[in-house]
This record gives sequence, structure tokens and C-alpha cells, in this order.
Amino acid sequence: MANALLIACVVSVLLHAVGGATVRRFKWEVGYIYASPDCEEKLVMAINGQFPGPTIRAKAGDTIHLQLKNTLHTEGVVIHWHGIRQHGTPWADGTASISQCAINPEESFLYRFKVDKAGTYFYHGHYGMQRAAGLYGSLIVDVSDGEEEPFQYDGEFNLLLSDWYHTSIYDQMVGLSSRPMKWIGEPQSLLINGRGQTNCSLAASLVPGSSACELTSKDCEPVVLKVLPNKTYRLRIASATSLASLNLAIGNHSMTVVEADGNYVEPFTVDDMDIYSGESYSVLVTTNQKTSSNYWISVGVRGRKPNTQSALAIINYPPNAPSKLPESSPPATPLWNDYARSKSFTYRILARQGAPKPPPNADKRIALLNTQNKMDGYTKWAINNVSLALPATPYLGSMRYHLKNAFDTKIPPESFPSDYDVMRPAKNQNTTQSTNAYVFQFNSTIDVILQNANAIAENVSEIHPWHLHGHDFWVLGYGDGRFQEKDVSTFNLKNPPLRNTVVIFPYGWTALRFIADNPGVWAFHCHIEPHLHMGMGVVFAEGVENVRNVPTEAITCGMTGKMLINNHLP
Repeated sequence: MANALLIACVVSVLLHAVGGATVRRFKWEVGYIYASPDCEEKLVMAINGQFPGPTIRAKAGDTIHLQLKNTLHTEGVVIHWHGIRQHGTPWADGTASISQCAINPEESFLYRFKVDKAGTYFYHGHYGMQRAAGLYGSLIVDVSDGEEEPFQYDGEFNLLLSDWYHTSIYDQMVGLSSRPMKWIGEPQSLLINGRGQTNCSLAASLVPGSSACELTSKDCEPVVLKVLPNKTYRLRIASATSLASLNLAIGNHSMTVVEADGNYVEPFTVDDMDIYSGESYSVLVTTNQKTSSNYWISVGVRGRKPNTQSALAIINYPPNAPSKLPESSPPATPLWNDYARSKSFTYRILARQGAPKPPPNADKRIALLNTQNKMDGYTKWAINNVSLALPATPYLGSMRYHLKNAFDTKIPPESFPSDYDVMRPAKNQNTTQSTNAYVFQFNSTIDVILQNANAIAENVSEIHPWHLHGHDFWVLGYGDGRFQEKDVSTFNLKNPPLRNTVVIFPYGWTALRFIADNPGVWAFHCHIEPHLHMGMGVVFAEGVENVRNVPTEAITCGMTGKMLINNHLP
């Protein structure tokens, strides 16, 4: 949305090769700008005046050096590099109060990390609800020199999907933290690469009952993908939504899914696809339709009763003008609560032949019950009846240097009562709050059972996409109802997909397995912004004693952080 020439002048990217790989250097400033993502002017959180933020492009094995300056006037900031595992650099994960201190206004922090695996990733704010304010952008990692993808294509496009609220994140956070809670409602628009329209449709002439859009700003003009006929294009798709689960379809074109969360999958072809917050995919699309028309890309809401207009973009075939609207109506989004259709897509995602297989057995299993609860009249989300609170000093520093009283050292519950009925509201809906963390033996294999349940209201169970920092995990299986021991026999150990984000469906369970082999402290949480804000997450730690070279500024905040300084932090 900002002038590309201005961005080229402001962003400093310096490259030099080290041992065959490249160090890519960036200088960014985070601040607010006025923009009109859906044709209504609002404050937007931007990087170097650009929304969405600049796309980072690197090759597997490259190192990123990114100097981030906070030019926000009254709030801290961090950036999480979603899907980058941060081997050896857990302090660069960008999670406030977990891996680092928030960067204060007018201060800077140097993120240094290696992008070790090719794939489609993105980055976003991880402090408060800054992702919902627009702090996000794409991070694309190509294969290293001399390597090839296991599929071929003629060109590629990047689609970063998001939702957009007209109320500020401060209004949203205060409402969620009020007694009683004031729910934020559904987003006013869906955005494709930061562009959308509100309360209108670009296809109004083709969709009865919809209003035509008046495009009052270039900020909200539709995204146009210019293609050539009879070519195969890779679409890299990622979802940075705050709330919405999405479905994407392309008029008259099928899509072949080839990558999920930076991991190759066994190719399969679909007419539409669901994508949950935190997920990323690559699909191959062949431009084999008649060239006398352009075609719609349609993105609509799934998993919630949709009160938000679908977002539209255009596939532009020559010789048509990019402004020429497609002749047919946009693809219809499947019914919002057709979960059988959603499961059908998700269950088809399997690892490509030759992908790493999981260990045959786990050393430890924990079961995490997702519930909505009350605490002193406030509405919370909780895991095993514990709602996550975050400490003033990041866990990484307090654990690495054995600080006392920095967080709750009580072992968090690793299961939930055997008589808990996940199909009904809890008999006792009260919860507690804690800063405790799960500490795993280094290099052990961990199974996690994510168990969904009824919320506070009768007959309500929501979709929750869970994201694990610092790791990929194998998705061993899904099921309906409460997980039982006999379900272990159904685990897929042959070709389970590797992911970093996974969905649990309403009233269902999802099983995953990972190896605790990355020294650090890592967030594991629902990727829906208001849910995390209300406590829906846990903290995993492993091998923290092996962490080296932690920058002082990453961990010396809060009273216990100041103790590190006073005790001559090495």
C-alpha cells in the first residue's frame, strides 16, 4: 500500500555470502499509519510505512539479521517468525514474556536466526493483539542452491489472508478483559494481501442482494494475479487471521495441494480448501480455462456463522484488462458448519513419500482439555482448567539463570478428570490462572492430545487451530468425542504429515507427536487472537540449560530480570 519506491529507499537489505549461505540484513521500523484496507480509513500497524509488512525472501540455510526499531509511541512490540524453528536462537522466536522482553518505544532489537527449511511462512506481532492491528507479512524460503522442489511450476504468487476489524485492538482487548466480557463480534472484512472491501461486493452485479463497492482508495483495490494460459502456477497461501477460519476457491480452476506449513505433502486435488489461522499451504493451479474471461478467487468464512463479506481477487488472463470483472459468480463458500467437508479436506493431508517418520512410541503423553470458563466473573479460556498468564520476566531468562519467584514452578496438570463430559458444559465452570510451564526431558518424544469440549453455552464447541513454536510435529490422528486409550491403535505412524499448526474440530480430539530436541522455551497456543488473549495456551520448555549466547536485552525486564543485571549476567 505504501509506495514501492519509498519502501525500496527505506528498507536496507545487505547481502554477503558466508560458507555458501547468505546473511540477509534488514532494518525495520514499526509504527502506525493511516490506511484504508477495506476502503475505510483506519490506523494500521505497519513496517517501514508498508502494510502488510515487507516480504522477506531467502534461501534455505540463509541467516537473517533484522534490526527492529519500535517507533510506536506508547507500547512495546515483538515479531514472531511463524514456522521458523529457531534452532540455537530461541531468544529470536519473538514471543513477549516467553522468549524475550517486549521492545520498548524508541528502542531496537536485533533478530538473528537461520531459515533452515524451504517453505511458505509468515511473521506477525506476538504482543497483546498486534497481529489484529496489521502487524504481519510474508516470509518465503526457497530451496537452497543446487536443490529442487519435488514439483514443477512456471511462476508463483503469494496470498496472505487476514481479517480486519474497524474497532481498535485496545477496544477489543478491554472488551475481552471486562466483567462481563464484551465480545468483539465478527470482523468487518476479509483481506487478501491487505486489501478487501466492507459491506459490499465486487461481484454485486452477479450476486443478488449485495451492494456494489465504491473503491475510494488504491488501498482497497482488488488483488489481481496476471497469468498466461496453459501454465502452472504455485500459489503460496497463509492465514494471519485474528478470528476467522477461511475457505478459498478459484472459479473454474482446481488446486493441487503440495505443501503444508513448510513440509511437502502427498499431492491431492481439490476445488476448494479450508485454511485456519496460522496455517500455510502451497497449491498448484493450471491456467487451462478459456482466455476470453477473468476468474474470481473467493475467500469466505468457515466454522463461524458468517457475518463478513467474502474477499475477492481476480485471475487475469490476457488479453483481458485486469479491471474486467469475471463473467460468472464467485465460487460459493461451503456452509459454515459443514464440518464433514472440513474434515474431509484435513484428513487428506498426508506426508509425501520420503518424509521423516515419527518415532514408533512416545516417552510421555499429556492431554490438554480446551474449555471456556469463568474466573471471578471474567470469561477465560483454559487448558486443564488453568488459564495462561505470562510473567514479567521471560521464561527463557528465568529458567536459564535459575531465578526464583519469576513464574509459578508448580507442575501443570497433564490430564483432566476421567469423568469429564466433553459434550456438555462443565458442571463447575470456575477456573484458575497460572504462569506455570511444562518442562520436558531433552530429546524425549512427547504425545499431545488436544481435546475439544463444550463451551459455557449449551451446544457450542468452537474450532481451535493450535500452533507450536520451535518445532514441527507429526499429526497422528483426529477423532470425534472424547479421546480414549483404544484410539491409540488408530494413530497413523506410516505417513503422518509434519505441521506446526493443527486444528481441533468441535467436540473432537487431535493427536500429535514431537521430539523435544530444541533447547528453549516455546509457546503452544490457540492461534485465534482473542482466545490466546483470554488464556488459551501453554508453555513448553526443554534443554534450557543448553541455551547459549542469549542477548541481555532479551531477558532483563521485570523485577527478576533486573536481578540478572545486578548479579552480573554473563
